[in-house]
Amino acid sequence: MIRVLVVDDQALVRSGLAAILDAQDDIEVVGEADDGDVAVEQAAALRPDVVVMDIRMPRMDGIEATKRLPDTTVLILTTFDLDEYVYAALKAGAAGFVLKDTPPDRLAAAVRAVAAGDQLFAPQVTRRLVESYVAKPPPREADDLRELTPREREVVLHVAKGLSNVEVGERLFLSEATVKTHLTSILRKLGLRDRTQLVVLAYERGLVTPGEG
Repeated sequence: MIRVLVVDDQALVRSGLAAILDAQDDIEVVGEADDGDVAVEQAAALRPDVVVMDIRMPRMDGIEATKRLPDTTVLILTTFDLDEYVYAALKAGAAGFVLKDTPPDRLAAAVRAVAAGDQLFAPQVTRRLVESYVAKPPPREADDLRELTPREREVVLHVAKGLSNVEVGERLFLSEATVKTHLTSILRKLGLRDRTQLVVLAYERGLVTPGEG
């Protein structure tokens, strides 16, 4: 059973989301919060598997709340697919994002995906999001990137283009398990939380050029 905390400052939206998710056989809504501050408290007390978090809220917004939940999987809710705050939320450690008008079945599928540790975004969504907020970043080689092996760099490049572990393995003739091993090593060396932050870093460092397919 996937335990979910729903966070939104609009009571009707919050209760609607909770009802949709609670109706799923494998999802249980264990709590609700109307702002980020309450969400942080609730997350500490309830230990949900996933926090479904609105971005725009009074007092503490979803970005700051996400920063304060480093060990919790956060799925961001947004009104627009290129909301100006989404990129900041991803940098803060969010596992992904869904639109508020997402159909119920897709919302539930998104919760399941991030709960399982999967990458939520389709490749084109990843590119649109990152390119919009890191458009043509100046390439700058950081010391931490020099720690990566050539193979690890190849893995980073493919992950940054939105490929799944299986697809990366097919491109590099590696098993899925080997790709996961490389990713674990990469995240450790770079001090990153997950593959979402890895995608952001790859664009910021200029490892991937906006528009690359």
